[in-house]
Amino acid sequence: MTKFSMRTLKWLLMWCDHKSATILFATSILVAIAGCGRSPKGGAGGGPPGGAMPPSEVGVVTIAPESIPVTVELPGRVSAFRVAEVRARATGILLKRLFEEGADVKTDQVLYQIDPAPLQAAYDSAKANLARAEATEERAKADARRKETLVKINGVSQQVYEEAKAVALQSQADVLAAKAALQTASLNLGYTKVTAPISGRIGKSLVTEGALVSATEATKLAVILQLDPVYVDFTQSSAEILKLRHALEGGKLQGIGTGEAKVQLILEDGSVYSCTGKLLFSDISVDESTDSVTLRARFDNPDETLLPGMFVRGKVEVAVNSQALAVSQRAVARDAVGQASVLVVNARNQVEKRLIQTESVSGDKWIVSSGLKAGERVIVEGLQKVRVGMTVVPTPFQSSYTNGTQVSASTVSAR
Repeated sequence: MTKFSMRTLKWLLMWCDHKSATILFATSILVAIAGCGRSPKGGAGGGPPGGAMPPSEVGVVTIAPESIPVTVELPGRVSAFRVAEVRARATGILLKRLFEEGADVKTDQVLYQIDPAPLQAAYDSAKANLARAEATEERAKADARRKETLVKINGVSQQVYEEAKAVALQSQADVLAAKAALQTASLNLGYTKVTAPISGRIGKSLVTEGALVSATEATKLAVILQLDPVYVDFTQSSAEILKLRHALEGGKLQGIGTGEAKVQLILEDGSVYSCTGKLLFSDISVDESTDSVTLRARFDNPDETLLPGMFVRGKVEVAVNSQALAVSQRAVARDAVGQASVLVVNARNQVEKRLIQTESVSGDKWIVSSGLKAGERVIVEGLQKVRVGMTVVPTPFQSSYTNGTQVSASTVSAR
């Protein structure tokens, strides 16, 4: 505050009452501050008068067509590659369970032992019947040979010879029947040892020792699942399939060859499964209750992370968009109603706003269906310091993100 201001304030305090003095005091302070803030040349804050700002520098990306696989995200369930129900093929009392529940078993590994005593007796009886039939056959053959010699010298009649010959042939058939009976008895005896039909993981035992199992009812004893690899069955609505077909017929998308489509799994906890699967086939009929079609894929499962019945979501490749226009997600803004827009730099290096339509996501980019064309420069960096109509200095933007090759889309647009 200057000396002149202080003398003026003292003079005013001598002639005014207390209330008026307070108001004048505050006013004088404001006047003094304003006076102190002036520069000797009259400029505010001592800055350079009337200096114009140079054009802002922004990072831009030039839009160019890309070849990007188009995928749909579908719900699915895991199923075992092979399922074998272990059933009894012999009737008897179950004596032993020879495996650990939940363990891995190998093909032909013995799982159960059924009491073999009755079937052993049947086998021994069949073996004895075979020996009897063979002995009868030898006697009948010898008798036929003797009568063949006698008939030549008229020692016996031709009829007697023919009868002896028929008996020999009948005894030969009896031997064959006895051999078949013995083989059947041997098989039944072997069925008392219940073995694993496939290799895989066996579940809980459905029967206990001492239970009577039956071959006629084919008692189920356990279930074996082969878990490496596994199948995943996805469901896709028939409406989405029609949209995809229209897009393929219109030339916007290109089909993927049989067995070449890749599938990526998203597990229930949101993590991505490490192994990529292969799409095997699509069902030939539509489920009337859900209006959906089943697609089956196969996945390697070395760590048995995928278990039958597990719910998953799959990103399934269905086509390839060879002329896709993609723009970085960081360049896209949306208004209150969800309309997407980007800022582009025109030929005069001026900023323009473009309304766009997005249809799917590819890595960190939006796939644009309308609003942009190849060769346009979209602002990706420096958006916060520019506005429409402003002149800027565009420089190529270098991203450190490695763009993925998958396109996630809930539906495939046929536009």
